[in-house]
Amino acid sequence: MPIALGYILLGLFSGAVSGLIGIGGGVVIVPCLVLLFGLSQQQAQGTTLALLIPPIGILAAWTYYKQGFVDVKIAGLICLGFVFGGLLGAKLAVGLSNEVLRKVFGSALLLIALKMIFGR
Repeated sequence: MPIALGYILLGLFSGAVSGLIGIGGGVVIVPCLVLLFGLSQQQAQGTTLALLIPPIGILAAWTYYKQGFVDVKIAGLICLGFVFGGLLGAKLAVGLSNEVLRKVFGSALLLIALKMIFGR
């Protein structure tokens, strides 16, 4: 699979999770960029902030960009998938009960936290 497709799929997945459980995409994108794509923490955070442009995050992303920690191409490709993933996740979420959605949200946060704490 070409790397560009991987970034688009990451955007689609993180958009879906964001729309499904109402979290910012960075909770999913940052760990994936670090753990799956080998970016440094700074590159992952800077690139993820670039997803929010415009207008949210523009000054923070610019700060990272000036230091060389933003990959604009990666950010653009993830955005492409994120737009449609967010729609997909939102459509799934409105069909779930409050209890199920709460459990999905808690499980996602727990899994992400455990991987970030104990992963390499």
